[in-house]
This record gives sequence, C-alpha cells and structure tokens, in this order.
Amino acid sequence: MPSHAASERLNNTKVELVMLLLASVAVVLVLTIAVSKGYETQFEFAFPSALVLMLLASAGVLAATYVALRTISASRQAATVKDAEIHDLERRLTAAEALIRAEPQVLIYWEQGKGLKIVAQSLEGVPGLPTTDHDLLKFGAWLEHKSAAELKAALDHLFAEGTSFNMILKTAAGGHIEADGRAAGSRAVLKLRDVAGYKRDLGVILDHHKNIARDIRSSRALLNALPSPVWLRDQAGRLTWVNTAYVKAVEAADDAEVLRSQIELLESRQRRSVVKALKAGKTFRERLPLITGGDRKKHEVISLPLADAVAGVAIDVAALESAQGEVDRLVEAYDRTLNRVATAVAIFGTDQRLTFFNDAFQKLWQIEKDWLLSKPEGAAVIDRLRDLGRLPSTANYREWRTKMLTPATGAGDYDETWHVPDGRVIHTSAERMPDGGVTYLFDDETERQALESRYVGLTRVQGETLNSLKEGVAVFATDGRLQLFNVAFAAIWKQSLERLALNPHIETFIADARAMFDDQSVWATIARAVTSLTDERETLEGQMVRPDASVIDYAATPLPDGATLVTFADVTDAKRYERALIERNEALIAADRLKNQFIGHVSYELRTPLTNIIGFSELLASPHIGSLTEKQREYLEDITSSSKTLLAIIDDILDLATIDAGALDLKLGTVFVRDVIDQTILTLRERVARADLTLDVALSDDVATIVADEERVRQMLYNLMSNAVGFSNPGGVITVSCWREDGELVLSVEDQGRGIPAEQQNRAFERFESRTQ
Repeated sequence: MPSHAASERLNNTKVELVMLLLASVAVVLVLTIAVSKGYETQFEFAFPSALVLMLLASAGVLAATYVALRTISASRQAATVKDAEIHDLERRLTAAEALIRAEPQVLIYWEQGKGLKIVAQSLEGVPGLPTTDHDLLKFGAWLEHKSAAELKAALDHLFAEGTSFNMILKTAAGGHIEADGRAAGSRAVLKLRDVAGYKRDLGVILDHHKNIARDIRSSRALLNALPSPVWLRDQAGRLTWVNTAYVKAVEAADDAEVLRSQIELLESRQRRSVVKALKAGKTFRERLPLITGGDRKKHEVISLPLADAVAGVAIDVAALESAQGEVDRLVEAYDRTLNRVATAVAIFGTDQRLTFFNDAFQKLWQIEKDWLLSKPEGAAVIDRLRDLGRLPSTANYREWRTKMLTPATGAGDYDETWHVPDGRVIHTSAERMPDGGVTYLFDDETERQALESRYVGLTRVQGETLNSLKEGVAVFATDGRLQLFNVAFAAIWKQSLERLALNPHIETFIADARAMFDDQSVWATIARAVTSLTDERETLEGQMVRPDASVIDYAATPLPDGATLVTFADVTDAKRYERALIERNEALIAADRLKNQFIGHVSYELRTPLTNIIGFSELLASPHIGSLTEKQREYLEDITSSSKTLLAIIDDILDLATIDAGALDLKLGTVFVRDVIDQTILTLRERVARADLTLDVALSDDVATIVADEERVRQMLYNLMSNAVGFSNPGGVITVSCWREDGELVLSVEDQGRGIPAEQQNRAFERFESRTQ
C-alpha cells in the first residue's frame, strides 16, 4: 500500500505532465496561426522555410514530451517499489513491537551519541519497581544498595567493552528481577524481567545464602574478638572450631594445631559433667576453675546442645566475683546509710517488685515489715497504702496509680506533693535507675512547710512592722553595705527607695546624707560602729540637730551575726510635746494638790457639824429626853441613817486624800472574818429589809482569821454590799461567799441586779464614777 507521501508525489507529476502537453499544443497552434497569416501577407516568399521551422519545432516539442513521459513513468515505477519496501518495514516494525510487548519486561537501549531510551515498560507486580520512566532510570533509588552497585559495575563493562551480563537483582522493597545486558552494534540493550519459577526460588536461595554467609563471617569475627574461649564440637565430641581466645588459653600456635591435636581446655572430670548434662537435654552452666594462660581462675562455663553440634564458652568471672563482692559490700554499706537518713526510700527492681526499703519508709507508712520483706509489687504497695487510708484523695484512683507507676515503664519521672488525710505533707519523687529499676523517695515536709509558712509570715510581719515604724531602721552587713531598711529611714534622709535598694555602702550613704547634716565627727563615729572589726562592739547613741531645726536621735546596735542595726528617730515633735507635757504636768500636779487640800479641808469642815448632828440625833432618841411619836422616831432614824451614810462618804474622801498624799498607813492585825461579815450585815440590815432582799452567807470551814487592816476590810465589804443592795431588784438575793484558794482568802459579793453595762465596765474603777438606779 503506497504511502501518503508517494501518492502526493505521483499526483504532482501528473499535473506537470498535463501542463507540458498543453504548452506543446499551444506552441503548435501559435506557429500554425503565424504561418498562415504570414503566407497571406509579407511572408509569402518564406513559406517553405517557415513550414520547415514549424515542423522542427513541433518535433522538438513532441520529443520533449516523450522524454518527460518516460521520466514520469520511471519515477512512478520507483515510487511503487519504495512504497512496497516501506509497507514491508512498517509490517515488520509492528510485528517486532508486538513481540516486544508480548513479554512483561522493561527494555532500555543506549545508542552512541543519542543517549538512552526506554522502548517498552510492561513489567508489573514486582515490589519496589517504579512505574514512571524518570524514576525507573534512578537505579540507586529503588534497588537494594548491593544490587545497585552490581548493576552499575556490569553496565560500565557493557558500555566500555561490550561485555554481556545476566544477573538477579533485589529491589529495596524485597522483590526480585532478572537483568540481562547485551551489545547490539553501537547500541547497548538492557532487559529487566520478572523472576519466575526456579529463578525466583534461586534468587531467594542466593539471598539467604548471602545472609547466612554474612552472619557466619560476622559471628566468627565477633567470637574471635571475644576475650572468652569459645568452641564447637561435633556429635562425636571432637573440636571442630575454636576462637582466638581458646587458642591463647591453651597456649597453642594456632587453631589448626588445636583441632589437629584436640587440645582440651576443660579437664576430663569437667567434660564428663558437661556430657552428662547435655545427654539429659539441658544446658550446662556452672562456675569451674580453669587454667588459662598459666593461671587458674574461675570461669562461667556454658555449653548448650545444637542440632548436630555442641557450642561452649568459658567466661572469666574472677574479676566479676571480686567486683560482686565489692558491690555486695558497697550495697550493704549503702543500705546501712539509707537506714540512717530521714527520707523514706523504696527501691523496686526491673520486675517492679520491692527489693529494698529503709527504716524511715516503714516508720513513715506504718506497714508490717514482714509483708514488705515479701517483695510485693509496686501496685500492691500503693493499694495497701490506700486500704490503710494513707494516700491523698483522688477523683480517679486507677489513673493516678498509673501515673505514679510511669517511671517503671520508662515513660518519665514522677514528682508530686501528697496531702495525706492525717494532715501530713509528703513530697514524693521517683526516678528510673540505669538497670531498669525505680527508686521512690518520700520526704515528710509537714514541719518544713509549717516552718516556711511561719517564716514567710514572720518576714511579712517584720516588713510590715518595720514599715509601720516611725523610726528609720537600717541594717548594715559585715561588709558595710545596706542590707535592710524601712520607709521611714528613706523619708528621714530624703533618699529614694530605688537607690537604697541597690544596697549602697555606709560611706556612700553618709556622702548622700551629709547634705542634710554635715557633722563629720558624728558620721565618722557611726561609720566606725558599722565597719569596726573589734571583738567587743558597743552600742552607740546620740542626737543630731539638723540645720532644718529637726532633732534626730540615732543609735547603732551590734547584732549577733556581725551586722549593725542603725536607727534614726525624728523626735522634733516629741521634744516639743515633751516640753508642753512637762509644763502641763506641773500645772496638773499643782491643781491636784490644791484640789486635795480643798477636799480635805471641806471634808474636815463637814465632819464636825455632821458629828454634832449624829450626836444630837442619838440624844433625841434617848428615853431620858422624853418620849417621841412614832412618826418623830421614824424621822429621827432617817436623819441618823443619812448622817452616818454621809459620814462614811466623807471618811472615804478623807481616805482618798490621805492615799493621794501618800500618808495612809495600814494597821495590820488579826481579823476574824466571820465577825467582820456579821457587823457589816448588821449595819445594812435595815436597808436590806426595806428593799425586800434576802442575804445568803456561805463561809468555808477553813475560813477563820486573816492578817489585815480590819477597818479597811470592813470598809471594803460595806461598799460592796451597799452597792449590791442599791442595784438589786425587790425580792432578789445577795450572796456573800468566802473561801480559801491557793493560800489566799477570797471574799465574793454577788447580786441579781441588772449589772454594769458593757460600755461602762472599763470605767467602773475610775474615781468618782457611779451609776444610780
């Protein structure tokens, strides 16, 4: 079948041929017409010649036409042959592509000077094989490292020398493919095909073989690097392989000598013990004395049966036993140390069981020691504490317990503060140890937190107290720098709190303060008191009168820690008030003296006529004067009672005057308590009867006499009972009690009156204070 290009060329040739024929015919016609016209006119004489020329021209045109037709025919035949060849090539190409695509494969070829090209990619289902052309050519990205290196080396030989290859490659995802490389002329072809059937099995076997060979080489290299002798025996008990340490232990030249001479490391008796254990199907493991390198040392001998061989190793444990003994001694000393500390310690092993606890732990939680020695699990210990009511309250106990046990799982450390129900504060922390165990620490911080709270409170109170003082207070440390100060200190010397907070030196403070008081001697004395290093430091006191007329008292007191307390008090107003108070006090003393003199004089002047009134009242009441009517006698009794009451008041005033004058003397003597109480009751009998009151007297049996001023005791009791009578309601009871307590006499007068209002109680014992009914 002609191709489209050939058909187009043939059509173009036909068009050119037709145009050529048309041109020939046109020439002939033109010549014919020209000849016919020339014959008729001026060219008559040339007719024969013109005819000949016309014929020649026609012949030339026809000849040219013939040649053109032959050329066209030849071209047409050549085009037909080429079209057949092209058709055959296209058919072959289609068949080749069908054959290539019929087999699942990846076909890549390289042509010199034209680079590479992927012809076909129909391979699927291989793990790790890329699906795009771009990723497929990056062999190192999807092939296993070793396979990629082998493929690269093979391709280098193919390009350079045309060496063919066939190999099985492994992808990074674990798949297997067959790679076949061939040279074809100037091209290099690479085919990648899926490995199927025995080839796939062969690839897997090769991989296993490589891995096993690598493991054997690695294992033997590792065993040869070990310092412990290692050996292998066959089923007959003969040595088949030994490592370098074995050769050195038996002092042989090399392993060939050991295998050839069957040089044994174990003694015959020891070998029999090993054989006996192996026949029983057990692994032999025992510490045996062996001679290695000329020295007899303890070794941990391990021998275990394999499928068709026996493997053995002898580990030098002499240093381990020595270290273990040292570790045991250290652990014992460590345990003794932990038993002396106040912090409760509990150590759990890798199996989360309690392996150690100190005495503080058992004392803190009050758990039976025998139960703790049974090595309970950590969760069991927490549950036991919960059952005993010694854990803090939690909303979700399981979640809380899991959090506490997190160090055992390696999820992190644990650090919390417990407020247990009995009021204690327990700081709990846990840390995972390098060996996988966990150490729990329990600190009873109840007292510490209480002390801290009190300390903080005291510090706050101290600060507030210092700031509330009107005195300026400053504490200078042993290095002479300001350590503590209050607001008043800054105000007295008009310095900013920010500047003082920088802890200036005493010299710096003095330099700033001299602007307000520039007496070098006073400041030098204060500075010397602060910075002095003498063994005996004395208190310094003094007063400053500043130019602004303010008076400042200062004092420097050494403190026990070596610091110095310096105080400044602005006593300007105090001095002014002191002078005013002294003057006022002198005036009050003078006025009080005049008042006492006046009261004494008046009382004395009143006493004389009052005594006369009482005397004449008694005289009128005497039957020698004459009889009186009942009404007259009643009036006379009232006059006598009121006079005596007024006389008692005047006597009290005179006593106060005497006391104020400091001239009162007590007349001590034996006083019969019952007689004093009876006489007082007799004096108030009429008032008690008129007030419709009941007297209840209760005297203890051990009350008899006391040493006192009888007159003052009677006066005191009279005043108390008179007050009770005056403030009692009709029908009430007045109780007079007397008893001894702690070697003293107690006299009590109790009434059922309304009492003294709360707002008046603090004034009850002030002079001249009284509340009548």
